[in-house]
Amino acid sequence: MAYELIKFADEGSLAKAVAGEWLRELQGALKRKAEDEVYGVALSGGRVAKTFFSEIVRQMRELPGGGEGLKKRLQFFWADERCVPPSDPENNYRIARELLLEPLGIAEEQIHRLRGEENEADAVRTAEEEICAVAPLQKGKGPPVLDMVFLGMGEDGHVASLFPGERPEVMSSPAIYRLVTAVKPPPRRITIGYGVLAAAEKVWVLASGAGKEQALRESFSPQGKTPLARVLRSREQTKIFTDVQRAG
Repeated sequence: MAYELIKFADEGSLAKAVAGEWLRELQGALKRKAEDEVYGVALSGGRVAKTFFSEIVRQMRELPGGGEGLKKRLQFFWADERCVPPSDPENNYRIARELLLEPLGIAEEQIHRLRGEENEADAVRTAEEEICAVAPLQKGKGPPVLDMVFLGMGEDGHVASLFPGERPEVMSSPAIYRLVTAVKPPPRRITIGYGVLAAAEKVWVLASGAGKEQALRESFSPQGKTPLARVLRSREQTKIFTDVQRAG
């Protein structure tokens, strides 16, 4: 289990630092890619996402040319979505649209939202088709390989909409996206699978807020049973940014 734990005093300093580090990471990654290659990133919701998205916008605008050369090569996906319309306050896409995508002027063809308000099976199928059309497949036949996945973490250690207590055969599903019934409202959701998180080039976890100390400590244990622990065990390296002072 290999991870890097980076602590901050508060949510604001965390969001500012991670936004800056990601823009540097993005610039470096695009320099290594061919000019026609894109950068696939999956977003998550949650309270810290709001501060984080606003910081990305602020810092992107400070780059030469407003970061136009970077923005046009981004392709946005989502780690999970609630099965509610995009007008609903609980919709993860809505938060990103209002605080990140519209302020940056991201074109519609670069945005691949999870359409949870539609027929659920159709929404999953469409999401899988779109991500596989953009991201390269691991070894040509495995899960799509995203350049970056941003995750939050709940008080129970859940990430995306991968919650504790799932059966082993469900957790081992090769599905890129799958439907879940969550233990918290709104219950019906679409989540990215563990396999895509394991295959991603980078996974950064923003764990902010009180009440998460125990979940983080369990996640860092080799025998941890939280969804975050499973993600950490599946990867060679994961970065965890937190303002939880007693995180481990």
